[in-house]
Amino acid sequence: MAAEIHSRPQTARPVLLNKIEGHSDAVNAAVLIPKEDGVITVSEDRTIRVWLKRDSGQYWPSIYHTVSSPCSCMSYHHDSRRIFIGQDNGAVVEFLISEDFNKMNHVKTYPAHQNRVSDMVFSLESEWVVSTGHDKSVSWMCTHSGSMLGRHYFNAWASCLQYDHDTQHAFVGDYSGQITLLKLEKQTYSTITTLKGHEGSIAALWWDPVQRLLFSGASDHSVIMWDIGGRKGRTLLLQGHHERVQAIRYLQLTRQLVSCSADGGIAVWNMDIQRDEAPQWLESDSCQKCEQPFFWNIKQMWDNKTIGLRQHHCRKCGKAVCGKCSSKRSTFPMMGFEFPVRVCDACFDSIKDEDRTPLATFHEGKHNIAHMDLDPTRGLMVTCGSDRIVKIWDMTQVIGCSLATGFSPR
Repeated sequence: MAAEIHSRPQTARPVLLNKIEGHSDAVNAAVLIPKEDGVITVSEDRTIRVWLKRDSGQYWPSIYHTVSSPCSCMSYHHDSRRIFIGQDNGAVVEFLISEDFNKMNHVKTYPAHQNRVSDMVFSLESEWVVSTGHDKSVSWMCTHSGSMLGRHYFNAWASCLQYDHDTQHAFVGDYSGQITLLKLEKQTYSTITTLKGHEGSIAALWWDPVQRLLFSGASDHSVIMWDIGGRKGRTLLLQGHHERVQAIRYLQLTRQLVSCSADGGIAVWNMDIQRDEAPQWLESDSCQKCEQPFFWNIKQMWDNKTIGLRQHHCRKCGKAVCGKCSSKRSTFPMMGFEFPVRVCDACFDSIKDEDRTPLATFHEGKHNIAHMDLDPTRGLMVTCGSDRIVKIWDMTQVIGCSLATGFSPR
């Protein structure tokens, strides 16, 4: 069922400890069981499995439960051992896991959506289960009565969700690339704002209630940090992935962000430094360096008897420039550009060697990563995806300074 990995590389990178195999279809979510050597997985093969580590060092299923529809997501609350499973048919199913993790009893089924459930959060404080679905809605239901408390519809599939348990604010990402902030109440809600910045569908969200920072990953290969608590609209763009960013996790005490992408890329970003916002791209009818017209500027092309040029943008200053005036490429980690991007000649000359020092490390997970969970107190991370494999990683070499803090995220 699971292979134990014994390799111990010398460089600071994630160390693969175990591989769990046995699913017959994509594994959509995997979570580490706090204070236990165990993992819970849900899959397109309609199974919910609890894997416990045996004396042999391998993980074997102590619970193997099959439901009526493919499992798309889950929310596990360890203190109460309640687990909520989102399904492809739109239902959310609640189970109670026994103390020894050998038995699971059905509690309730919630008719949450008319289509696939994409994400969900269980709030013990309010006794709500909040979920998003491909029926373009977010719903919140009472776990006492099982009744629907409210629903809000979007113009696109709702893809991911984060929830502030204290203030009852929900952040919902959708396939149009927008993030909507809602204030949820019993029988009603209010729309606070809409965040726009990604050029592709939102795939992952993470909310840090302490610093009041929201992180989003999208199909445009980028991560954006939204400073919600600052109330000044400050955003930071992080670009280093080469595929869709599908999982993110912020470690508040060490000021590190871990992000994973569909091609198996694992990035660890240093957020404990002063970063600069990327500039807004300026628009112009001619190059703002050499003043040559762009191809739509018919009048200037006629007057100058010249052919129009294609418009580009310098990633450092935001100016509209032609290809000749922006022929160079450079990294600029302070603005989140960890791989070479287009910059104008003047900005290239202004970037010093120390400005190119990387502020993130990149590692290879060697499998499609659709979901990730991380326990910073033990330095463990679990990843899973469409290759049907679950991988457990030792992250102490890259986030090791957080282990002595006793920090445990909500």
